[in-house]
Amino acid sequence: MISTHPYVSRKYLIGGQWIQAEKTAKVINPAQTSEVVGEVALCSKADVEEAVGTSAKAYESWSQSEIEDRANRMRLAAEEIKAVVEENVSLLVRENGKVLVEAKKDLLRCVDIMKQGADELLEWWKPESLPGGQKVQIRKRPRGVAAIISPWNSPLILTFKRVIPAVLAGNTVVVKPATSCPLTIMTFLKVVASYFPAGVINIVTGSGGVIGDALCSDPRVRTIAFVGSTETGKEIMRAAAGTVKKLYMELGGNDAAILLADANLDDEAVKRLRFGVLRAAGQVCSAIKRIYVHESRYKEVVEKLTKEFSRIRVGNGIQPDVEMGPLNNKSQYDYVNGLINRAADAGANVITGGIQLDPESWEQGYFIAPTIITGAAQSSEIVRAEQFGPVIPILPFSDVDEVVRLANDSEFGLRASVWTEDEALAVKLADRLEAGAVFHNNHTVFQDLHLDFPGLKESGLSRETRHCGLEYFADSYGLAN
Repeated sequence: MISTHPYVSRKYLIGGQWIQAEKTAKVINPAQTSEVVGEVALCSKADVEEAVGTSAKAYESWSQSEIEDRANRMRLAAEEIKAVVEENVSLLVRENGKVLVEAKKDLLRCVDIMKQGADELLEWWKPESLPGGQKVQIRKRPRGVAAIISPWNSPLILTFKRVIPAVLAGNTVVVKPATSCPLTIMTFLKVVASYFPAGVINIVTGSGGVIGDALCSDPRVRTIAFVGSTETGKEIMRAAAGTVKKLYMELGGNDAAILLADANLDDEAVKRLRFGVLRAAGQVCSAIKRIYVHESRYKEVVEKLTKEFSRIRVGNGIQPDVEMGPLNNKSQYDYVNGLINRAADAGANVITGGIQLDPESWEQGYFIAPTIITGAAQSSEIVRAEQFGPVIPILPFSDVDEVVRLANDSEFGLRASVWTEDEALAVKLADRLEAGAVFHNNHTVFQDLHLDFPGLKESGLSRETRHCGLEYFADSYGLAN
């Protein structure tokens, strides 16, 4: 079955023109792989060079535009985006695999990102006068062309959190969406781009090896914002080193949740724990990926979480009663299944839960049931890897010093959580955990879109806090007499 999206399928955007591609690839519904949702253009290196050149030319005038004009354009675009959210929810579900509730929430947050960025811009841009005998002002200016390389797991939010502040700060952008789910991003950006001069927003799609390399090595690109795996992030750093670009990178995670002996494990707490693991089928950088439980509560936690997992309704996200959908693509599906199978082969206990809403079509999609792993060693692959799927290892610990050592025993350092009724102890542990943010009795995201904290170690680079990300896409300079 083929049902293409007419506005952006097979096309890419350069200089305000949607260009029909000669070469394309299919965008598959991960819940029903026989359905082709649309096609994605396979751009060439020459297409990327043209997009960057067009973006660089547009930057000359856009960088000099009035701040109020930028904010007003963005507010108008936000209103039109809000008006088309409902009609595009199913498109995101069909190409990404999210359930309806999650998909709609993601689309609405794009509207919030646009409005908050526009509101923040006017105050943030004002010059800051420094005290002292010499008159010194800290002023801001845009950086130039920004390359935005987006992931497939939360494509809308993670794209808009970079494109919107980049454009508001006076930059022009070349966006590369993930090939497995580009259609909703491009549909939304089509609306946004229509409110800005031609060339301010450009979109190229296709092979990461071709497009990513071309973007990252082009000297006209001054900023790279990337969300994805740590290994790909390292490749981008190498490619960008020749022209010393500014890098904004959200990379992998292996978040630890620590449940102390006094943790409250009532029904609501267990639901929060489950959500921290299974949101978007576990395909979230900052999802819980390993749980450490005090040995006195270990059996209880395994039993309660097993029961909670068993209630999860798994199926095609387009059905309103589905709580967890499929994995987004075959590569990730094979990887997660491999992790589970190798853990079982190594002697770990695999506990599978969930309710298959449509067992007959289960094999037609990239579905994996919610899975708990017990009996795995700290050194095992299932504990040390970023699973990025609906599978969680649970390990016991005996004392606080031990669990801090276990939690920090990772090359990643994105998020962590401490579950205890002793708030003072939670703060002390947070000070010792190597993570960019630590949650108390929860493991979630920051509701305030102004906030974004950098991961530590190999989990990220140079992410900023406050101001909706505007500060990352501008340079500060001093003006003195």
